[in-house]
Amino acid sequence: MAKTYTKDRLINDWEEFFRSGRGKNKTRLFAIMNSYPEKRSFETTYPELAKFDADLADHLLDYPKASIKSAEEAMMNLMPAESRVPVHFRVSGLPDDIAKLEIRYIRNKHVGKIIAIEGLVRRVTEVRPRMTAAAFQCERCKQVTWVEQDEIYFKDPLECDTCHKHPGQTRFKLLTELSEQNISEVEGVDVSEFRDTQKIEVQEPPEGLRGGEQPQRLEMYCEDDITGQISPGDRVIINGILRNRQRGKGQARTTLFDLFLDINSIEHQGHEYEEIEILPEDEREIKKTAKAKDLRRNMIASIAPSIYGMEIEKEAIALQLFGGVSKKMKDGTRTRGDIHILLVGDPGTAKSQLLSYVSKLAPRGIYASGKSASSAGLTAAAVKSEEFGEGRWTLEAGALVLADRGVCCIDELDKMSPTDRDSMHTAMEQQQISIAKAGITATLQTRCAILAAANPTMGRFDPHRLLPDQIELDPPLLTRFDVIYTITDQIDEVRDRAMAQHITRLHFAGEAAQFREATKDTTYQAEEERIEKEKGPPFAPEFLRRYIAYSKRKIFPVMTQESMDRIATTYVSMRQKASGGSVPMTPRNIEAMIRLAEANARMHLKDKVEEEDAEVAVRVVMSFLERVAGGEGGGIDTDIITTGYASSQRDRIWSLIEIIKDIQGEDGAAKEDIVRLASERGLPTAKVNEDLERLKRDGRIYEKYDDKFRVA
Repeated sequence: MAKTYTKDRLINDWEEFFRSGRGKNKTRLFAIMNSYPEKRSFETTYPELAKFDADLADHLLDYPKASIKSAEEAMMNLMPAESRVPVHFRVSGLPDDIAKLEIRYIRNKHVGKIIAIEGLVRRVTEVRPRMTAAAFQCERCKQVTWVEQDEIYFKDPLECDTCHKHPGQTRFKLLTELSEQNISEVEGVDVSEFRDTQKIEVQEPPEGLRGGEQPQRLEMYCEDDITGQISPGDRVIINGILRNRQRGKGQARTTLFDLFLDINSIEHQGHEYEEIEILPEDEREIKKTAKAKDLRRNMIASIAPSIYGMEIEKEAIALQLFGGVSKKMKDGTRTRGDIHILLVGDPGTAKSQLLSYVSKLAPRGIYASGKSASSAGLTAAAVKSEEFGEGRWTLEAGALVLADRGVCCIDELDKMSPTDRDSMHTAMEQQQISIAKAGITATLQTRCAILAAANPTMGRFDPHRLLPDQIELDPPLLTRFDVIYTITDQIDEVRDRAMAQHITRLHFAGEAAQFREATKDTTYQAEEERIEKEKGPPFAPEFLRRYIAYSKRKIFPVMTQESMDRIATTYVSMRQKASGGSVPMTPRNIEAMIRLAEANARMHLKDKVEEEDAEVAVRVVMSFLERVAGGEGGGIDTDIITTGYASSQRDRIWSLIEIIKDIQGEDGAAKEDIVRLASERGLPTAKVNEDLERLKRDGRIYEKYDDKFRVA
C-alpha cells in the first residue's frame, strides 16, 4: 500500500535517503557543502531513488515541486547549523514509460509533473540574472518588505509589512545592490536575491518525425549552476517540471496559456545514435544479417526501392550512411570520417526523391532545399530575442548544425547564391563553423555527412563538355565532395522498357491497395502482394536504421596492411599514368578511399578494414573519376574538379592569352586573327571558340567591340 505523505514525513524519508548507501550519499552531500559555491547540486538517478523507496520515487513523479523542496530542506537539516548552504536536488534517468514524452504529445494533464524531453537545442539565450525575491524599502517607515518572484512577470508589494501602507499611500524602493546608504538607513538590511537564468528552446529530433511533419518546439528555463552548459545543435534529454503561463499581461490577459519547462537536470547525449533503442533480440538479428553473402546487394536494394536502377549511386549512399571513422590526431587535429556525395543530373532522374528518402532513412537526417536555403539557414542565424526585454541577439542552429552526427540532404545546391555556398566550405572539411554575428562569437559542430544534388545550367548534360562548365558550383566546393556522380537521362530501349514496367507496376500496386481499402474487394490483393514482395526493400527502414545505429555505435574498424597497400598501390599507379600535365589522382582521393573502405567494413560489422573493403572503395572512387574527371585525351584528369580546367585546356588558355597580348592594339585583337594564329600553333578551332567564351565568362578577357578582345 502506497504511503500517505505529510510534509514532516516527506522530509524524514528524504533524510533517510541521504543517509543511505552506506553513508555515501551523506559523504557526497558534505563534499558539496565543503566545496560550495563551486558545487551547488546533489545529483542522483531515478533508479537509485526507486531502489531505496518506490513510494518516495512515485511521489517525486506526481508532486515534483513539493518533493524537490522537501529534499533540499532535508539536505539542509543534515548539515551542521554553522555550515549550512543551499544545495539543489537534481534527478536524471526518469523512466521512459512514465516520464519521457515527445513535445507534440504534451497535454494539460502533464502540467505540474516532472517529465523528460529529448530533443535538439535550437536556441540558447545569454545567461542573465533573474530576481527570485525582491526587497522593497518603504519610503515612509524605511522598513523592508519582501515579495517572492516565482513567475516571469514582476510582482510589486501590495502593502508595507510594517506600516501597512499600500502603494497609493507610500512609495517602495527596490533594493537591488548593497550600498552604504542602505546600510545606514536600515541596520542589517538585505538586498533582492538573484539567480543566473537562461532560456533554452528545444526542438523535436528529426529521426522521430513522420514524413511531412514540422518539428515542434518547447521553451525551457534553467537556473543557477546548470546555466551555460549547452549550445545550439546539442542533443540532450531535459528533465524538469512542466508549467503554464497565461498569455498577455495586465488588462490584455487571455484565457490561453503557454507551456514551458522549469529544468531540473540536463543529460547530454554524447554517443551518436544512442536515442535509437536496440534490444538484445535486435542485436542478434543484426549480427545474423551481417554474415549474409548478399548483404551489400540487399543494402543497395533497400535504399529508395521505388527508384529504378542507380545501383552505383545507391551503393555510395549506403556506404555514406555507415560512414568512416573520425580520428583525432595527437597534435589535436581532427580528420573527418563522414562521406560527402554530390549528385549532378538531368531533370526527372529522381535526385530529389532519392534525397528525401535518405533524409527519412538516416537515423539523424535533415532535408533542405537550396532554392529556399540561405547561409544562415544552413549554419546558424542570429535571432533577436525579446525574452529579457532588451532585444538581445541569440544564435539559432541551422540545418548543418542540427544534422550533427547525421546526414544533411541539400537539394538544388546550384540554386543557392555563391555567398551562401561559401559558408559550407569549413562546415564540410573542418566540420565546424565559426560564427561572428551581432556581437556573438561561437563555434558550432557540423559533424555530418552531406548528400547534395544539383542540375546542369543548360537543363541537360552535354557529354562532350567538362563538368565545371555545366554547373554553377565553384571548384573549391567540388573538391570537398568525396564522390561526385553525374546522372544522365539517356535513350536506351531495353533500359527504358524496364524502367517503364517498374514504374507502372509500382503504381498498379498502389492503385490496388487503394481499391481494396475503399471497397473491401480483394480481387487484386494477390498481385499487389506479389509486386510488393518483388519490388519492396529487403530490409525494412526501421531495421536498417537500427542496423546503421548499431554499426556507428559499436564498430570502429582498423586498416590491415593489405588494405593500406591496396589503396597506396592504386594511388601510385594512377599517378604514373599522368600525361601532358594532368593529375589523375590527389591525396584527397586517398582519404576518400579510406573512408569508403572503413564504411564497407562497418556495413559488414568487421573490426578490421580488409583488402576486399579497399577493393570496394577503389571501385567506387574510380567509377566517379572516370565519369566526372575524364580528360579530353581520354585519361583521368582531376584538375577538371580541382581547378575547373583540364590540363590540356589550361595550356590552350595560356596560349590564347599570350596571342591576345601580342596582337591586341588600342581596339583589341580581332577574333579571326586569334583563331588563325592559334591554328598555326596547332590549336583546334572549335576548342579555341569554346575557350574564348570561357575566358569571357571568367572575366580574364573582355570584348571591347564586336569580335575584338583585350586581356583584362
